[in-house]
Amino acid sequence: MLNNSVNTNVGAMIALQNLNKTNSELSTTQNRINTGLKVGSAKDDGATFAIAQSQRSTVASLDAVKDSLNRATSSVDVAMSAGESISDMLTQMKEKALAASDTSLDTTSREALNTDFAALRDQITKTMSNAKFNGINLIDGSLPGLEALANADGNSRLTVAGQNLSLGGTIVTLGTAAAFATASSAGALLTTIDDSINNVSAALAKLGTSSKALEAHMTFIGNLQDSVTAGIGNLVDADLAKESAKLQSLQTKQQLGVQALSIANQAPQTVLSLFK
Repeated sequence: MLNNSVNTNVGAMIALQNLNKTNSELSTTQNRINTGLKVGSAKDDGATFAIAQSQRSTVASLDAVKDSLNRATSSVDVAMSAGESISDMLTQMKEKALAASDTSLDTTSREALNTDFAALRDQITKTMSNAKFNGINLIDGSLPGLEALANADGNSRLTVAGQNLSLGGTIVTLGTAAAFATASSAGALLTTIDDSINNVSAALAKLGTSSKALEAHMTFIGNLQDSVTAGIGNLVDADLAKESAKLQSLQTKQQLGVQALSIANQAPQTVLSLFK
């Protein structure tokens, strides 16, 4: 039984405590609805917040991995495009050399064919030297290859080997000054050109395999990033349907708490009736 006192209103103290608790819970619920997060800062749940921050760092790092893979893919695509052009030019050069190997051809026609042959030969060098993306050229022999990031920790790489398509090299064995003046010299170039065409095709196949590997890893990184992001959501996202229902309940409790405090504050007034 509570004592009637004008100095200490225990009922009002209890009502105020309950109202303060309700207001605190209401503030938390409103914050979750506003942000969509049940764990928005370390004070909400330190352990969960730390885990979520670590995973957010992973997601951000995977963006850098995707950028690296995209750059590598673009470099390989440019190299493949140039390589295909070189293969086409070698095929045209074979056609010119084969036509020039015909002994019934007159000298003027053979010289015209040689002029076209030389122009195609020089165009190979131009095409090769311009096959750059972001300063990287995978077919001029300037780089043994390139490396792309493969994971968020930066301790794994995907390597793409370079293919040197320079004239007079191990792939394009046709020399930088290759030409013909007679039917026999034109015929002698056919084997070299055939070898070069086959070698370029093999080099393009290797670049194509590397391009597929980069694309496959890009798909994996994208899926991994989505999975990690979903995991973060499971940890910190608020259930808004649940929070909405809780908000309604707390608002009702708040109104009742205010009324209870008002009633408790009126209790000392009853003491006056004892002194009438």
